Amino acid sequence: MALKIYTKTGDKGKTSLIGGTKVPKSHIRIESYGTVDELNSYIGLVNDYMAEPGTKAMLKEIQDRLFTVGAALATDPDKETKMAIPDLHEGDITLLEKEIDKMNEILPPMKFFVLPGGHVAVSTCHIARCVCRRAERHCVQMQEEGMFIEPKVLQYLNRLSDYLFVLGRYTAHILQVEEIPWKPRV
Repeated sequence: MALKIYTKTGDKGKTSLIGGTKVPKSHIRIESYGTVDELNSYIGLVNDYMAEPGTKAMLKEIQDRLFTVGAALATDPDKETKMAIPDLHEGDITLLEKEIDKMNEILPPMKFFVLPGGHVAVSTCHIARCVCRRAERHCVQMQEEGMFIEPKVLQYLNRLSDYLFVLGRYTAHILQVEEIPWKPRV
């Protein structure tokens, strides 16, 4: 018999964290890992638009790390869990930085703010960047409310949003799409 996807346990607006603690589905911890899940879906969409094998492999790596972030956020830090929860490593953050630097070596210097657009692949990178920033804000809110959050989660999300911005510029460059400068009214 196939496993049923529905459990009906959340029908009254509550869900369980890893460790068994029940919380409302509106809880900031749920909002945080739900936003990371949304980000992961957008990263999949970004990957669908990419052609370079190296970029595609990097995006798959990022998706794997986002599952790690989601697991960390979904775990009640005050409860002992029998599950082995994966964790982030400093090397995960360093990898993003190296990839940013590699792309920046090819890109012309920025001389203006860039509007998202010009190609669906570029726009999707910027959407993913915005979702990443929202996930980061939720995690900061958790921290400000006194909830434990692994510091590497905040570092990773911060660096990932930088990576996605540069990936948008890099994608425009590879596709030979002109970046759209923001021209403020004065």
